[in-house]
Amino acid sequence: MKFTLSWLKDHLETDASLAEIVERLTAIGLEVEHVDDKAGLKPFVIAKVLTAVQHPDADRLRVLTVDTGDGKPPVQVVCGAPNARAGLIGAFAAPGTYIPGIDVTLSVGKIRGVESHGMMCSERELELSDEHSGIIDLPQDAPVGTSFAAYAHLDDPVIEINLTPNRPDATSVYGIARDLAASGLGRLTGGAIMPHAGEGMCPVKVKIEAPELCPGFALTLVKGVKNGPSPKWLQQRLIAIGLRPISALVDITNYVTFDRGRPLHVFDANKVAGNLVVRRAKDGEKVLALDGREYTLTPEMCVIADDDGVESIAGIMGGEHSGCDENTTDVLIESALWDPIATARTGRALGIISDARYRFERGVDPEFMVPGVELATKLVLDFCGGTPTEIEVAGYAGHKPKIIFFPLSEVKRLTGIEVPREEALGILARLGFEPRSSGDAAEVKVPSWRPDVDGKADLVEEVMRIHGVDNIAPQPLTSHDAVNGKILTVLQIRTRAAKRALAVRGMMEAVTWSFIPAKHAELFGGGQNELKLANPIAADMSDMRPSLLPGLIAAAQRNADRGIGDVALFEVSGTYEGDMADQQRRVAAGVRRGTAKLDGSGRSWSGNAGAVGVFDAKADAIAALEACGAPVDRLQVEAGGPAWYHPGRSGTIKLGPKTVLGTFGEFHPKTLATLDVVGPICGFEVYVDAVPEPKAKPTRTKPKLELSPFQAVKRDFAFVVDRSVEAGTLVRAALAADKKLVTGVSVFDVFEGAALGAAKKSIAIEVSIQPVEKTLTDEDFEALAKRIVENVNKQTGGVLRA
Repeated sequence: MKFTLSWLKDHLETDASLAEIVERLTAIGLEVEHVDDKAGLKPFVIAKVLTAVQHPDADRLRVLTVDTGDGKPPVQVVCGAPNARAGLIGAFAAPGTYIPGIDVTLSVGKIRGVESHGMMCSERELELSDEHSGIIDLPQDAPVGTSFAAYAHLDDPVIEINLTPNRPDATSVYGIARDLAASGLGRLTGGAIMPHAGEGMCPVKVKIEAPELCPGFALTLVKGVKNGPSPKWLQQRLIAIGLRPISALVDITNYVTFDRGRPLHVFDANKVAGNLVVRRAKDGEKVLALDGREYTLTPEMCVIADDDGVESIAGIMGGEHSGCDENTTDVLIESALWDPIATARTGRALGIISDARYRFERGVDPEFMVPGVELATKLVLDFCGGTPTEIEVAGYAGHKPKIIFFPLSEVKRLTGIEVPREEALGILARLGFEPRSSGDAAEVKVPSWRPDVDGKADLVEEVMRIHGVDNIAPQPLTSHDAVNGKILTVLQIRTRAAKRALAVRGMMEAVTWSFIPAKHAELFGGGQNELKLANPIAADMSDMRPSLLPGLIAAAQRNADRGIGDVALFEVSGTYEGDMADQQRRVAAGVRRGTAKLDGSGRSWSGNAGAVGVFDAKADAIAALEACGAPVDRLQVEAGGPAWYHPGRSGTIKLGPKTVLGTFGEFHPKTLATLDVVGPICGFEVYVDAVPEPKAKPTRTKPKLELSPFQAVKRDFAFVVDRSVEAGTLVRAALAADKKLVTGVSVFDVFEGAALGAAKKSIAIEVSIQPVEKTLTDEDFEALAKRIVENVNKQTGGVLRA
């Protein structure tokens, strides 16, 4: 939001300096980002060149005599500008003046043997533009001897503040002045708007077919206007804030937009066919807007139309067809209320950023709808003449103010500082609130221009930003006599542990968008509408993600497109299911592409590495679960996973029959085709929040685990089992044979063949045996082997292979 100091003082009667105003703005929450103050141009004066003769020793230089208007004899200046001539009026800098554009302080000097007592300046030397082909050439009526900055209106500082989205009232110069006045920096002025006396009813009527998008519409007709340039003061204010003056009618709407935060639109009444209707756009309907671009509309967008079609994109931009020009004689002035969410969605979908959209999507003052028309009509009558009609108002049911019960003790409770009761109520009153005190509490009526204020905490914020946040004394943290307890939650600890475990496995952490395209959300389990965003930031980011995998797969493909095909990525973050507010999950997920295995990727001296597969994804998933504290020895792996995995190369990790801890596998070809991804790629997802929390540890210190002094022994077994028996079941059966001696079981061979019989297979395992009390004898090993064989036979039906 930009405005000039003189503009601000139209509404703020104050003796405060620019520095004081800037400091106060930041202190009350309207952070000043930049001040464009041309104070350095004050020494430059308007001067007239009396004579210009060729320099005796330089072809491109001229010796000028310059009248600076101070009543003293003309000064001699050496100048190399090609447009230097007798009679030229420009900007002169005397010796001792700092020239900002060239970072030089002038002094009297000789140029090719001729003394020069100053400088005639170009625009670049004054940092007004990049133009430096000649010195500034002013009109002949420019007053010689006066300040150039004052003549060019460069002595009016431009202030730019950074607004948060919750402060629509500060999108106007008047609203900013109101805040400054409330802070004690001056007196608020210029707020009254006198209604005009119209002649007859407005002949153009308004029908609102979409009241949910347009709660109110005000319109008036002014006949017999003469459109031309706006007054110089208005043009200079618009130029100062970066707007281009167009004509009086258009400039008036821009002025009211910034002065009062009330966007308006003017129609050439002679170009409007019949009455106006506010409706939803028809699918595929088009409009040529004032920016010269044609836009295709959808039924989610609101428009103002006449009998011939769309005339304006509601709340965003008017149409070219009904725009005002130098031939306009009758003008319709429109002031309406538009739904903030619909306005933001339409502007984002069409890619239009306008001053009107900026204000409507934040929420304009509904009670200023009619006064806005009154103000614009007054300015039209002042600048263009004409005869107005009465104002036509449609749809507006009036503003129902919010009433907040405000215990004044909340200020102390929430801020730690005591603000006197009278001061707190006075601050609210000066800001436009209407507090009705009753003892230690008050009922506060919220003004129509503050839609962001909803509760008592908001009122405390208003009191404190005006009272002074820097009045809150810093408080040191209290020290504790004992060691602090655990700070991080179990979920935070698991998140850190999972990230470390996956990074150790050679995977790179990625951060992907929480928003994904609708077809990707549906592909990975999202419903048709349950994850839809009401106001997406882009068309391809319309749904909250039900899985981390779409984003990771897309990231892996982007790397592949740039020549990095072997990549392993992981992310630990949130996914969403159903009602997003209640069903968020903490998930660790990862993908591997190409040959990005744990033991390296790409080519090596031993030949090309194999492509990633289901077992790489399984190992990653188990590692993440182990880091999160899952009982890995009790996990069950079932064949098959969700539909986005390959049905024969995927699995589901469970803890018991009902608790699903994760899934893994190679991705289904149809999934990759839908995501437009190619190449060997596998992945996994584990549900960090589904891992059972650890049991509380006893406070008594346990003895440390001692290493066994006895030699560990490994024995191999091969069992013939039915082809349907899973290797994991056999491993668990072998482990259960003796939990004290058997410390590990791993599969090292699976064989199928005719010699084993139909529907049979051989699974070979290596059993690690660790004696802890004594060295085992041959008889001990035989007894243990017998128990292993019996346990496997009992649980899987397997027999020892001969």
